[in-house]
Amino acid sequence: MTIEQLQKDMMAAMKAHDKERKDAISSLVSAVKKNAIDAGCRDAIPEDMVNSTILKELKTVQEQIDTCPKDRTELIAEYQKRHDIMQEYAPKLLSKEEVQKIVTEQFAEVLATKNKGQIMKAVMAELKGKANGKDINQIVGKLCQ
Repeated sequence: MTIEQLQKDMMAAMKAHDKERKDAISSLVSAVKKNAIDAGCRDAIPEDMVNSTILKELKTVQEQIDTCPKDRTELIAEYQKRHDIMQEYAPKLLSKEEVQKIVTEQFAEVLATKNKGQIMKAVMAELKGKANGKDINQIVGKLCQ
């Protein structure tokens, strides 16, 4: 996903008077721009930075849904709508099976050490933003036993 595409979609939502969609995309755009400024690449924002920011924002909204009191159904519905909109822009993550295949094939020499910290460091460098960190941690934990 590119920042330009996000901005175009935000403009389209504004023209369509879709406030919920505009707000969700707007929060993604501002988060991406903030990360780009922090990283010092304000003018040329790389796609991987956009994707990682989208995933981070998606995780934040999921935490809001999970921690929201169950009796606040209108708030949960609002968070869920925002989550669904952001999910459209999130990059497709690898499945657990794909992650396990990559870890066992590409990191066989590191797996032989049975040092979970060293394995995670090597694997996360390769799969960051491509797979769920919790899934990677579970798979590496199983393989270290």
